[in-house]
Amino acid sequence: MGDHFQTIVDLQATPQWAAQLAEHVVEWLVAEGIVLAERTDCVLGQPLGHPPGSNWQRAAAPEDADRYPGDGLAVYTGRTVFHGGQGEPEAVTCPRCGVTTRLITDGWELIEDVWAPFVKAIDAWHKTGTAQVGCPACAESVPLPDWAWADDWFAFAHLGFEFWNWPRFTEEFRTRISEQLDGHRTAYVWGKL
Repeated sequence: MGDHFQTIVDLQATPQWAAQLAEHVVEWLVAEGIVLAERTDCVLGQPLGHPPGSNWQRAAAPEDADRYPGDGLAVYTGRTVFHGGQGEPEAVTCPRCGVTTRLITDGWELIEDVWAPFVKAIDAWHKTGTAQVGCPACAESVPLPDWAWADDWFAFAHLGFEFWNWPRFTEEFRTRISEQLDGHRTAYVWGKL
């Protein structure tokens, strides 16, 4: 069956502001009753997280509001490569020319020569916080975080809110989180381990 996650990633938070923004959003989530302030062993990948609060339904899509969250909220405040978990990214779109490049074949095999520059850039970004990839279509060098990944497979950022085994979120909830982040652009990365 596996564990599912939904991550709301702040694409504009700087390393200097990530912790302060995280604290603000968690305070808001606690005030709304969506999560509890106390931290417990309720998330995967981190020692402690915030368990669901009594008003967790405020985040859930109406058709899923009867499915109680199985785990809690993990908050990441540091350079993180957020990804969709199982499987592989299907495609990526260049923000300069708008061309979408497939990364897998119809048989779900990675196209190694196309994927290799992205792997190198992901590793560099994880280590240094900066990386560029040349577009296969227009040859422009593009910062890794600027690429648009199919199904929001990847997000490269310094702040993310990862909810484990929760019902599907509403668009309204995701928008309200963005508003708490001073209107920053966000990505919604979801997946399964």
